[in-house]
Amino acid sequence: MHLAGLHFPDETVGLQGHSDGDAAAHALCDALLSAAGLGDMGSNYGTSAPQWADASGLAFLAETRSRIEAAGYQCVNATVAIIGERPRLAARRAEAEQVLSDALGAPVSITATTTDSLGFTGQGQGLAAFATALIEATR
Repeated sequence: MHLAGLHFPDETVGLQGHSDGDAAAHALCDALLSAAGLGDMGSNYGTSAPQWADASGLAFLAETRSRIEAAGYQCVNATVAIIGERPRLAARRAEAEQVLSDALGAPVSITATTTDSLGFTGQGQGLAAFATALIEATR
């Protein structure tokens, strides 16, 4: 399983997707693209684009950074909230924040929470991630 730019080899159930399914990285991409008025992950990297099959969340972040910079913006900072039971992120939070910050060239903070066994995230059937990003014009 990949989450927040990290591999969690001990997780027996991974996220499914056209790419590596990194919900945190994808949420950050959506936040950045929409803030720059460039659409979202689906309109930029849709499942009909074979070059993005099995791509890592970090590859998407690097490309998203390039796209927003080409549009005249840069990321100032971002945050992503991850909701789910597993993997437990606390022990690797600083590592994940550093990996994501390096990919974006700006500070990224992560929060993680559970739903106390409620809903699909609480029953371990998936994860949810929500992100916000502050960008500024460079031109």
